[in-house]
Amino acid sequence: MKIEFNHNSYRYITDNTNELDEDTILLKTHQNEKYLKELKSDTKIVLPDELMHIWGLFDLQVVGITGTNGKTTTAAAIYSILLDLGKNPALQGTRGLFANEKRLEEKSLTTPSVLHTLYNMKLAKDEGCDIFVMEVSSHGIEQRRIESIEFALKVHTNVTSDHLDYHGSVEEYRRVKGLFFADESPKLLNKDEIANITYNPKNAQTYGVDEPATYKVQAFSLKDGISAYIKHFGEEATFHSPMQGLFNLYNLTAAVASVSMLSDIPLVDICETLKNFGGVAGRMEVVNKDPLIIVDFAHTDDGMLKVLDAMRDKEMVVVFGAGGNRDKLKRPRMGMVAGRYAKKIFVTSDNPRDEVPEMILEEILQGLRGKDNVTATPDRRVAIELAIDSLEPNEILLVLGKGDERYQEVKGKKIPFDDREIIKEILSKRSCKKH
Repeated sequence: MKIEFNHNSYRYITDNTNELDEDTILLKTHQNEKYLKELKSDTKIVLPDELMHIWGLFDLQVVGITGTNGKTTTAAAIYSILLDLGKNPALQGTRGLFANEKRLEEKSLTTPSVLHTLYNMKLAKDEGCDIFVMEVSSHGIEQRRIESIEFALKVHTNVTSDHLDYHGSVEEYRRVKGLFFADESPKLLNKDEIANITYNPKNAQTYGVDEPATYKVQAFSLKDGISAYIKHFGEEATFHSPMQGLFNLYNLTAAVASVSMLSDIPLVDICETLKNFGGVAGRMEVVNKDPLIIVDFAHTDDGMLKVLDAMRDKEMVVVFGAGGNRDKLKRPRMGMVAGRYAKKIFVTSDNPRDEVPEMILEEILQGLRGKDNVTATPDRRVAIELAIDSLEPNEILLVLGKGDERYQEVKGKKIPFDDREIIKEILSKRSCKKH
């Protein structure tokens, strides 16, 4: 990445040694350190903390959210609450970069490179922001893409299993997540999931539904949205949200607790703003109400479990697949979760990437042996169409895995494909035929 710098005699800064010239200074990072020996001895470099000083970033309050699931929704909820309370937040994550109510960048990596993040922090500060909310991935932690960033708050949603193709084992994945919470930064931990990580208890607070916690959900209802009564020491408040599911109760509680820890705003005022937060595109997004069709990003067995368990009182039809060139161990487990909850199951392609789609389907189907009403087709549009055609009164359709993605990755190409648009097209054709 090479961007304008205009500091001292340098016009640009980069973290790529191949982009160096007399006008460009190099940001030294953990990721490019191994290439430095190939450079000239007089190559001018700057360190991340020096760059933060140059750009004046140390007065930004940085909030980092990590976890297997819930990062995007929790981060977005924190951002939304802060906006409604008249604060000046920025948000960086899988959905891009936002500052106050302006979108500055489209989708990117969950946690981009050090230079990219510091530059985004600078852009946010230039827009008048003083709080920077960011998603922190396990890759970002292990590759030290957050080096030198001082966090005003670190938030833990949950840690189950994901990215085992990269980390190698659940134990290593959890160890890496635990590294984020090893220092004495203020931290907020999910008490009901706390056994899955190691952490430094200094400056730690907790939130929870089942276990005693600093921010404790005392009572809740998941009928027609989410209603919850939360207590924090002497403070008590109730919040209401149109969002669905127990996992979103956790996400919203984490967001409320985060804003409470960052500010002196009364809990009642924080909770009052949640009625305005409708969730994140592609996360439990209602695409059609009659019949009820929901699209969600759930792409792991744990993510599917949370979504399907949240709707367990419904008659469910489920469409899902698994990404290629990713953790293969989760595929039969995803099948097992679908088989446990769904009345009808349509197994199909997600982003097959370089793998043969039929082989991915076969591995998912191993977890569905002996189950009835299972249909497999590598054509995702066909699977969605068959699922819609199969719907009977009182059944709902959940299309899982891709959320708000607008493409399918196949053999190195991104082919336009949006679950939500496909669903609308199919329903529109059905409607035209009726008339």
